Formats: sequence, structure tokens, C-alpha cells
Amino acid sequence: MLMHDENALLLRNEVPYRVRYADTDQMGYMYNGHYLRLFEIGRTELLRQAGVPYSQLEEQGLLLPVLEAHVRYRAPAFYDDVLTIVTTYQPHYGATLRLEYTICRSDAVLAEGYTIHSFVSKEHRRAVRPPEWFFERLSKSEP
Repeated sequence: MLMHDENALLLRNEVPYRVRYADTDQMGYMYNGHYLRLFEIGRTELLRQAGVPYSQLEEQGLLLPVLEAHVRYRAPAFYDDVLTIVTTYQPHYGATLRLEYTICRSDAVLAEGYTIHSFVSKEHRRAVRPPEWFFERLSKSEP
């Protein structure tokens, strides 16, 4: 579900995720690397809900590789936990795209972080200017 913050244009999306047995390590915790996969789930769902599915970006000849990723772990997730992936984005026209994430179990924050992406030409594999239509759609998306 896509929401707008009432005080400022802020896109926010929440997606549920149940921890699978394959997500856990030998200690029974969700493996730390899987949090980045949850970030990807949140990112693609936020873009889809905002009217810019990743498949459409690829059709337009664009890719959004990750330039930087950061995760701060606060508490572990365990098998069968139901988590909420909260993804936020403050629309602004710039050379990079920064998305913020919070992974929660009920009211407990388990992890938080961000990813930074650049726009790359699928054909030439070089950085390109972000298309204005991308930011226009995000700034005009309905909750």
C-alpha cells in the first residue's frame, strides 16, 4: 500500500513478509544478507505502487544498479516471523535515487537502512541522466 506523508511529499510503502526456514542460519536467526533482499522487495513494490514498475524501466532501456547499501541490525528475526518491510522515498530530481527501509516485527524495529541507485543505460552500460518522467510519476502518484 502506497501512502503519502501529509507534511511533505514522501512516498511510503508497506509489504508483509513471512520469514522462511531457508532464510535462517544455523543459529536460527534470519541470515544478515537476506535483509538486502527484503530491501529489494520493498523497493520494487514501492516503484510498482507509484506507477513505475521496474519492468517498465527496463523496457525504456534503463537499469537501477545499487551503488551503496547500508543495513543497521537492531534485533534478530526468526523462522515464521511476520515482518513488515517499510520503504520510503522523498521524491527529488537528482542523479541518484535514495530509498530508506525499516524492517519491523509488530512494533519492534529489527533493521533499518538505505540503498542508493544510479540510472544506467541498458544498452551502453553507462550512467545516464534520470528521465524527468520517472520523477514526475513518483511525485504525482496517488496513495
